[in-house]
Amino acid sequence: MNKTLIAAAVAASFVTVAHAQSSVSLYGVLDAGITYQSNVQNASGQGKSRFSMGSGIDQSRFGLRGSEDLGGGLKAIFTLESGFNLGNGKFANGNGGMFNRQAFVGLSSQYGTVTLGKQYDATQDYLAPLTATGSWGGTYFAHPLNNDRLSTNGDVALNNTIKYTSVNYAGLQFGGTYSFSNSTNFANNRAYSGGVSYQFEGLKVGAAYSQANNAGLSATGAVNPTVGSTNGTAYGIQGRSRTYGIAATYAFGPALVGAAWTQSRLDNQTNGAGTLRADNYEVSAKYNLTAALGLGAAYTYTNAKLNSSSTHWNQFGVQADYFLSKRTDVYAQMVYQRGTKGAGLGSSIYNGDVNAFPSSKVSQTAATVGLRHRF
Repeated sequence: MNKTLIAAAVAASFVTVAHAQSSVSLYGVLDAGITYQSNVQNASGQGKSRFSMGSGIDQSRFGLRGSEDLGGGLKAIFTLESGFNLGNGKFANGNGGMFNRQAFVGLSSQYGTVTLGKQYDATQDYLAPLTATGSWGGTYFAHPLNNDRLSTNGDVALNNTIKYTSVNYAGLQFGGTYSFSNSTNFANNRAYSGGVSYQFEGLKVGAAYSQANNAGLSATGAVNPTVGSTNGTAYGIQGRSRTYGIAATYAFGPALVGAAWTQSRLDNQTNGAGTLRADNYEVSAKYNLTAALGLGAAYTYTNAKLNSSSTHWNQFGVQADYFLSKRTDVYAQMVYQRGTKGAGLGSSIYNGDVNAFPSSKVSQTAATVGLRHRF
């Protein structure tokens, strides 16, 4: 009898230990606001004002994140993340998947982390966090047409991806991805990327490169076929799509300043448009007036060349963000964009969407007052 009781107690203790070594957490962001947008072109080509409800800074999302201690410094990890429209409750991004933002599993150790699944590439991991759109600014501060894919509020994560992320070596970190085509034609709709970042005291610097071949050409490959027409990312259907850039931020006291340069190249587009090249130059600043109130501003100049023709955009954005608590904030922001005639202006001003709300003129303004809660 005593042996039975002892065995039961030992078994119970092992269950407790195993439970303590594993963890699963639910997290998310709920973001909703009222948006005004000028010069929205209607069916007859006239420009009208538009008021709507939508996300302002972040795409609303929820996810599960977990880990298990396997011993010897080795851990199993996973993330499942869904973006959705808070206004109607539907899944976002239009790709039909439940976990449409991220879905991966992997192993982490003292030698780094290897993950497999639907994941962000090096441009989002090493470059975006040092820009306004990838840090405090969110959707509205994306570069025109989101041509460099730095805004993650869309279907920009890549399918069939294996990723390596190094540990942090005294501020230095690096990594890379490879996304399979899952096709007998090995090169069709595959992608790869690499990036590096370094931090020393208040200085952060990052650089990244990504490339996709025949992106979106197949339904099973790295890039979903609908990407190029639904959210304005650089990946559509081209023979080759490349993005690279470098960015830096410097924090001192309550202030943060940053600068970034990115270039996107779309070669051999299947619509016959030829080769598109876009250079983006960004400067940004954020200042915390108090522990609760922060002010931010960013300016981006984008020069685009399509074969022998060229166009450009000037984009200005400002934001005021007030935290009611550590997890809940209210904000107001405005972005003004002006381009040369024929630039397709306005196509990126609203949540990075390339086709939904084109401007009837060469300028467009969007402003949002919103509420955001994290859990």
